[in-house]
Amino acid sequence: MATSQLSATAPPSGNERLLRRRKDLCGLLGSGAAEEKKSALSLRNWNARSLRTRRPLTVRSVSSESQQRLKDSPLEEDPSIPSPLKPDAASIASSIKYHAEFTVPFSPDKFELPKAFFATAQSVRDALIINGNATYDYCEKLNVKQAYYLSMEFLQGRALLNAIGNLELTGAYAEALSKLGHDLENVAVQEADAALGNGGLGRLASCFLDSLATLNYPAWGYGLRYRYGLFKQQITKEGQEEVAESWLKMGNPWEVVRNDVSYPVKFYGNVVLGSDGKRRWIGGEDIRAVAFDVPIPGYKTRTTINLRLWSTKVPSEEFDLSAFNAGEHTKANEALLNAEKICYILYPGDESIEGKILRLKQQYTLCSASLQDIIARFEKRSGKHVNWEEIPEKVAVQMNDTHPTLCIPELMRILMDLKGLSWKEAWNITKRTVAYTNHTVLPEALEKWSLELMQKLLPRHVDIIEMIDEELVGTIIAECGTKDPVLLEKKLKEMRILENVDLPPAFAEFIRPEEEPVASSEKEPETTEEPETTEEPETAEEPETTEELNINLEDEPDDVQGRENDEEFLEPEPEPPMMVRMANLCVACSHAVNGVAEIHSEIVKKEVFHEFFMLWPEKFQNKTNGVTPRRWIRFCNQELSKIITKWIGTEDWILHTDKLAELRKFADNEDLQTQWRAAKRNNKMKVVRFLKEKTGYAVSPDAMFDIQVKRIHEYKRQLLNILGIVYRYKKMKAMDPAERTAKFVPRVCIFGGKAFATYVQAKRIVKFITDVAATINHDPEIGDLLKVVFVPDYNVSVAELLIPASELSQHISTAGMEASGTSNMKFAMNGCVLIGTLDGANVEIRQEVGEDNFFLFGAQAHEIAGLRKERAEGKFVPDPRFEEVKAFVRSGVFGPSNYDELMGSLEGNEGFGRADYFLVGKDFPSYIECQEQVDKAYQDQKRWTRMSILNTAGSCKFSSDRTIHEYAKDIWNISPIELP
Repeated sequence: MATSQLSATAPPSGNERLLRRRKDLCGLLGSGAAEEKKSALSLRNWNARSLRTRRPLTVRSVSSESQQRLKDSPLEEDPSIPSPLKPDAASIASSIKYHAEFTVPFSPDKFELPKAFFATAQSVRDALIINGNATYDYCEKLNVKQAYYLSMEFLQGRALLNAIGNLELTGAYAEALSKLGHDLENVAVQEADAALGNGGLGRLASCFLDSLATLNYPAWGYGLRYRYGLFKQQITKEGQEEVAESWLKMGNPWEVVRNDVSYPVKFYGNVVLGSDGKRRWIGGEDIRAVAFDVPIPGYKTRTTINLRLWSTKVPSEEFDLSAFNAGEHTKANEALLNAEKICYILYPGDESIEGKILRLKQQYTLCSASLQDIIARFEKRSGKHVNWEEIPEKVAVQMNDTHPTLCIPELMRILMDLKGLSWKEAWNITKRTVAYTNHTVLPEALEKWSLELMQKLLPRHVDIIEMIDEELVGTIIAECGTKDPVLLEKKLKEMRILENVDLPPAFAEFIRPEEEPVASSEKEPETTEEPETTEEPETAEEPETTEELNINLEDEPDDVQGRENDEEFLEPEPEPPMMVRMANLCVACSHAVNGVAEIHSEIVKKEVFHEFFMLWPEKFQNKTNGVTPRRWIRFCNQELSKIITKWIGTEDWILHTDKLAELRKFADNEDLQTQWRAAKRNNKMKVVRFLKEKTGYAVSPDAMFDIQVKRIHEYKRQLLNILGIVYRYKKMKAMDPAERTAKFVPRVCIFGGKAFATYVQAKRIVKFITDVAATINHDPEIGDLLKVVFVPDYNVSVAELLIPASELSQHISTAGMEASGTSNMKFAMNGCVLIGTLDGANVEIRQEVGEDNFFLFGAQAHEIAGLRKERAEGKFVPDPRFEEVKAFVRSGVFGPSNYDELMGSLEGNEGFGRADYFLVGKDFPSYIECQEQVDKAYQDQKRWTRMSILNTAGSCKFSSDRTIHEYAKDIWNISPIELP
């Protein structure tokens, strides 16, 4: 490492450091008085325009106050100040040196890479806070309608390069750090990925924030500040192992704690009827949610919006000093631990009742703190005379999936219990304020909560949910009529918010009581309900276990065994649990419900919420997902970005991705193709070095890079991919070297993604992939012709490395099960060719890039139900090649591990964990035949490069800017506000 200009032979004293700092500020890196004046003016002018629009005493960063006072300044009135200038490298270096000396949590005598990152980040943060305060003040002054995006996940990735890129200061920061003895890229990789999300749900939310800021929309994000995130994934001989994520161990230089912004959050207690006839929630467990703000800058704009994350704690008075002094240390700190653990982990395991309670506490904390904050901001903007009817004209609340559902009864509670509104007033306001984005078509991923548990934890909210359910029942009966009781009962069973709960007394007469069953000596066939879950679509849930199905053979008495047909010993069927269906609550109370891809939105209307769609067709919309072109091509793939700009003739495509379509006219140009291939190879070389460092495997950059990176889940079918690789390997082994080389294109098959900690089958898949990799990668006969690599702890930063290097990307979910996907958009945008099913956004990507530039295989969504029925009836005949692969796996060629459970899931015609529910066997022959077409196309590099160019050209639709414009216009009714 280069010797830093801040290093010293001995640590200076405090006074010496202050004197040195004064000298540094005067000398500005020893550049003399002229450079001092120029640099100081540059930094001064950079901030001056922001300061002009700001009020005194706005929220501010304490750490940056010494350098830049965040209040009105004489600068604002100085007519001699020229137009604002961007800071130069010297002034930036001075700012970094200031933070290195006074604000970063490191010792003063060194300036190594971690310290350099923190100082650089806090230097950037100063500018973001100034712009963020100006944005906040301007929106408050205009009192415009604002959107609030509530999400349990925000998968941001590293922020430094994105922030300075959006501020157009990359070159200046690179030069400044060079002056201080460091390289910008080496400094940037010191940043830990913020562990605030897991998959596409959280990454989508972060892309949306980037687009909202870039497009100057007034909006905020709300989430939770997880201390340990989901988990850090380690790959060992046993497969996936989970350890706590350590992203906060050195602190987070981007966040600003707002100790003056905190709200009470209550659990448990009772609901009592007051003397005024109103119900009140009293008693219980009280915590506080404290705000941590993360500024989100827009690209080429001063607009900087806010991501407010909540952390949980209790007042110091809750610490039991007497118990501590008595030696009962755990008891003394119990209240604090109960509060803090709410924000420990993203999606804690919910197999236990304690896990379920913790998850529900997380969701309510997000909703309660955010809604209290939104209402407080609304009241502040309204001044002395608050008109509550104006909330829908000033506030738009978007629920990103069902996790924030409790914001519906929470908004009702605040308006009724705290602000004194009537039920009718609060209900009308809430319905016009909230909107819901659905992210799944999987029935088991539509959240349900135990009514009993919710009654215990949130008794007031259950009151309100019961009233909403009663309102919904009345609407259904009014619309459907009572002439056909069977039809009415069917609709109520499907649409009600409360499941397995008697109808409200006022409506009980409309449904006929069930007739007593006729006695019979034959058992009625059992029915199987959809499994319940509290999981969301971007975090895999372990399938039902025998415990979840209330089956425990070990507890069954010996004398009952073998007497299942003896009615005397048959136990009565247990009562079905009473549940709260969160998705139904969202649909019933939202003014807009949207899917995230065209095919997904159609499934939502025709299947998932069909009865709701028939009742309220005007509610349902499609908003196809998008990704930010800044992070996902401009900053992570700079070489390709320069080529695009050169051939299009402008950088406008970064903000107006429709201009990418102009690449189509150059797709056959040999010069462009040569440059395109060179950029791809350079990106591949980076991945070669990365894989060697992370996994120890050496791979060839001349091989095709074939990548599947996403959550490990059976429906995403990583199992289909690895079985295809096993088939390829088996065929290679049966050939002589010459035939093998002629038949197969060299490939590096890369996997990445996390299996949820309790999802046993997903973890089996990870173990299988790593075992296959260990065998193939050490086979000297195969060499570089085939390599398999599982990248541990896949995250945004790894994606930013892998995606630009990708040549083939696999999006092979069972048709009709992937809502959208966003990684498919990122791959296409970076010139990667996709192989996939007609599922999610694949359908639209194929339309945009051209059918000839997408490798399609597999059954279609409308065929899936029939194929499963065919399997259940025993009519499915597996392809011999599929049977051959399973037998090869069972032969022990991939080591001593037992794969009977994994292979067994693909066999049989019925039963839990069997019958190949995700149709791996059905699609296998189509898949391997499609892969043969991939090999053939890749052998013609001119053709392949043309396909790659046309994928980038066709990705223009899939910018999150387009998606956000649609949300803003069709759902939120907000308009851009550009700072003067």
